[in-house]
Amino acid sequence: MKSNRYLFIFVFFVGTGSLGAEIAAARLIAPFFGASTFVWANTIGVVLLALSLGYWYGGKWADRNPEMRRMCLLAMGAAILLAVIPFVARPFLDIGTEALDEISAGGFIGSLLGVTFMLGVPVFMLGAVSPYALRLAVPDVEHSGSVAGRLYALSTAGSLVGTWISALLLIPWVGTQRTFIVFALAIAAVAAIGLRGRWYAVPALLAASIAIPVGTIKAANEGEVIFEAETENQYVRVIDEPDGDRVLELNEGQAVHSLYRPDSVLTDNVWDGYLVLPFAALEGPPQRMAILGNATGTTARAYGKYFPQVEIDGVEIDGELHEIGREYFDMTNPNLTTHTADARPWLRASEGGFDAILVDAYRQPYIPFYLATEEFFELVRDRLVPGGVVIVNAGHPEGNDDLEKVLGRTMAEVFPTVLRNPKEPTNTLLIGSEGEASAEKLAAAVPSLPPDLQTIAATAAASIEPRLEGGSVYTDDLAPVEWLIDRSLLGYASDE
Repeated sequence: MKSNRYLFIFVFFVGTGSLGAEIAAARLIAPFFGASTFVWANTIGVVLLALSLGYWYGGKWADRNPEMRRMCLLAMGAAILLAVIPFVARPFLDIGTEALDEISAGGFIGSLLGVTFMLGVPVFMLGAVSPYALRLAVPDVEHSGSVAGRLYALSTAGSLVGTWISALLLIPWVGTQRTFIVFALAIAAVAAIGLRGRWYAVPALLAASIAIPVGTIKAANEGEVIFEAETENQYVRVIDEPDGDRVLELNEGQAVHSLYRPDSVLTDNVWDGYLVLPFAALEGPPQRMAILGNATGTTARAYGKYFPQVEIDGVEIDGELHEIGREYFDMTNPNLTTHTADARPWLRASEGGFDAILVDAYRQPYIPFYLATEEFFELVRDRLVPGGVVIVNAGHPEGNDDLEKVLGRTMAEVFPTVLRNPKEPTNTLLIGSEGEASAEKLAAAVPSLPPDLQTIAATAAASIEPRLEGGSVYTDDLAPVEWLIDRSLLGYASDE
């Protein structure tokens, strides 16, 4: 029974490492391939496959050589591999993304190879431990059921604890690199108890490796990384570019989510459209506005200069971006109220009464499916004043309009008027309103706008068009956003 107690402890800690490493691996991959549903599917799929193969072959090995030492060596090897993952994976992942840079996204194949490279072997080895422990713990056939049940229960409990500790404690407090090392240390420590002697040096070395500096996760293609962090939601970095611009990158870094220029609030980019397009539907500047996906406040900063009377609710799921915005992006508009919340639940709980709602809450190139459905746009309509306007930033691969068609068609189920304003090769702003909205109305408002905005507004008015025909209506029940976007990306890549 004494040896069984050790085996029970052993499988518990092995369980924490297998699932804790899965969460940490998803965070390690996010700066390179993003955090889409497909990336998570690859991560979970590789872990399950590796565990299954480990159970299979571990059972064979356990019957052939049912020795405690062999089981402990398997776990020790897995612990060492887990500890080196963050040090060897980042250069590998950095190289792997180079072939995908031109399509502005990570990819299904890239993330699959990345997860397999990182987790395949160590998780396979951890999976092989369980049948070894079962073979060693079962004293006879009569007790096999109860012993196996206890081992499986403790292993699953360990996996649950590892998931919670990784997501809620270790990653937010010590980062991804040290999360891997902590789990490796725990597994190595229990394995060393079974191996004894010189093997105690391994957990001691792993404990010492926690002090290794993390350093910069990814070098900037251009410019200088002045800030980077792993928040509870994502990987974030701020880069000062050679031309003086300061940009915010999230996760894989293939899109700029905020931009700051010390001498101007204008960006020569999609954010400038948010300043003038409301006048295509409204008689004057909005009195109340909600920005769903405020990031570090590029749009709110510009409104603070040109329309300082506008009351703005800036909604951002990652609250740490608010602090980054204040420190690095001059997010000081006194009429901006920030909210740390997911966009749709926040909008549902709000009292509404908005003249304009700006939707820019998308993770390039993927968008949360629940922000692209008929039910979402019905909620937006209900929170707008009569004649109010919604403006949606539809990002897409250059030359591909599949997502824009879907968004335009879905918006048209709710709003009688849906217009498009192609701002960039990879961005189109969609305008929806129950009232009258038109290019002519925006053109008529040009003389009343601040001088800096008149050329921007005139250019936007000249390029406003009816929405593109085609596309499907997405609903909360059926909205295959990731499938649509990955198909678009593959088509773009094949054309290249």
